[in-house]
Amino acid sequence: MFPVIALILVALLSGLRIAQEYQRGVILRLGRYVGLRGPGLYWIIPFGIERATTIDVRTLTVSAEQQETITRDSVTIKVNAVLWYRIVDAARSVIEVADAHAAVYQLALTGLRNIIGQHDLDEVLQQRDKINELLRDSIAASTEVWGLEVQRFEMKDVELPAAMQQVMAMQAEAIREKRARLIKAEAESEASIKLSAAAAQMMQNPAALELRRMQMISEVGAENNSTTVLMIPSDFVSLAQTLNQVLGQQGRGSTSAAA
Repeated sequence: MFPVIALILVALLSGLRIAQEYQRGVILRLGRYVGLRGPGLYWIIPFGIERATTIDVRTLTVSAEQQETITRDSVTIKVNAVLWYRIVDAARSVIEVADAHAAVYQLALTGLRNIIGQHDLDEVLQQRDKINELLRDSIAASTEVWGLEVQRFEMKDVELPAAMQQVMAMQAEAIREKRARLIKAEAESEASIKLSAAAAQMMQNPAALELRRMQMISEVGAENNSTTVLMIPSDFVSLAQTLNQVLGQQGRGSTSAAA
């Protein structure tokens, strides 16, 4: 009698299972799905009548291997990506697909090549947020059928050919040179406007003009050179301008009388 009881106890104990907080047990009874068990301690009918498949429902991170693909503008690039996903329906992940993890990984690689091939190189490099969103959406619908939720799917690194890197460096240098020239032209334009205003103001104030000339002479004299500076008072300049105007008026008057 005792051996029979012991055998029954061993059989009962052999059906005990433990699922961690992040695990769920998918129960199949005689090949048919009957429900989920866990987390914690649960029991299944032994002797192969019920089978339990333990599923991890935590978020998993998968690094997609480097893919060589061609962009829409015919540039060959190598792209790495990272995928974050989790199983939200443990039963479907067992029943609907043979190997959920391998399936989502292969789907991610295919989606990565397809999305990159639909965009130009500039879009891939400059609009990474948009590309990442398209990557996630491209596989989310398919994985939902398998009971998986794709949380994020992002490009990690984009490797360009050496020739393309040189071309992009030249383009960036040309853009920087263009900006520098525009800034210099704007500065010269502002300086010319201010110099014109200062010159007009000095012409109206001979004392200011004389002071500016004295300052210029002091700046020239500060250098080690043999420059000879002849000072002409500003009154002489004004007198010469006046005489020039008078003579010009007289010349026009004589021409009119002769006519």
